[in-house]
Amino acid sequence: METQTVAQKLEALVKLQSIDSKLDELIKLRGDLPDEVQDLEDEMEGYKTRLQRHEDELKEIEENIKKSKEGIKEAEKLIKKYSEQQKNVRNNREFDAITKEVELQELEIQICEKRIKEGKDLTQAKKDEIEKTEVLIKERGEHLDIKKKELDGILAESQEEEKKLLAEREKAVKKVEDKALLKYYERLRGSLTNGLAVVRVVRGAAEGCNIVIPPQKIAEIREKKKIVIDEHSGRILADVDMDSLDDSDKPKKAGAPATPVRRRKAVG
Repeated sequence: METQTVAQKLEALVKLQSIDSKLDELIKLRGDLPDEVQDLEDEMEGYKTRLQRHEDELKEIEENIKKSKEGIKEAEKLIKKYSEQQKNVRNNREFDAITKEVELQELEIQICEKRIKEGKDLTQAKKDEIEKTEVLIKERGEHLDIKKKELDGILAESQEEEKKLLAEREKAVKKVEDKALLKYYERLRGSLTNGLAVVRVVRGAAEGCNIVIPPQKIAEIREKKKIVIDEHSGRILADVDMDSLDDSDKPKKAGAPATPVRRRKAVG
C-alpha cells in the first residue's frame, strides 16, 4: 500500500533523476568509444570470416590442380598401354578402336592442362586476396587495440564511481513506492535525448524545454498536492526556482490586489 505523499514521491524522483544524470555524464565521457570499439570488432570478425573463406577456396583450388595432375599421369599411362596394344592388333577395327581411346586420353590431358592453368591463375588471385585481407586485419587490429586501450583507461577511471552510483540508484528506485509513476519516469527518460524526466521550472519554463509555464500551473507545482506534467514535453515538474522568476511570472497570493492595466489613449 502506497503511503507516500506527493511531496515525498517528487523528492524520491528528484533523487533518482540526480543519480541517473550523473550516470549519463559518465556515459557521455566515454563518447562514441564503445560504439567505435564494437564497430571495429565487428569489422575484424568480417575480415577474419573473409580470410577463412579465401583460405578454404585456395585449398580447394590446389586440391583440384592436384587431381588434374593425377589425371594427366593416369591418361599418359593409358596412352602408353594403348600404344603397346596397337602393335598387336589383328584388324583395322581393333586399331581404330584403340586409336579412338588414345585420342580420348589425349583430349583428357588437354582438359586437365587447361584446368591446371586456370587453377594457377585463380591460385595467384586468391593469394593476392588473402594478402590484402591479412594487411587489413593487421591495420584494423592495431587501430582496435588503440581504441580498446582508450576505452579501458576511461572505464578504469569511472568504474568505481559508476559502481557506487548504480548501488545508490538501486536504493533510490526502491524509495519510489508509486510503481506506475516509476514506470512512466523510466519510459520518459528513454524517449528524451538528454534523459531529464524530472525537472524544475527555471525562468518560467521547464528545464530542458523552452515552453513557458503559466503562473497558475507554477502555483500548483509549488503546492505539491499533485503530480504536475508538462503538457508539451511530458516531463514531471517537481519544483520551481522562484529566484529565477520575473515578478510578472510569480503566482499571486490570495487577496493580493491585481496589477492595474494601463490603457493607451486613443489618438484623435
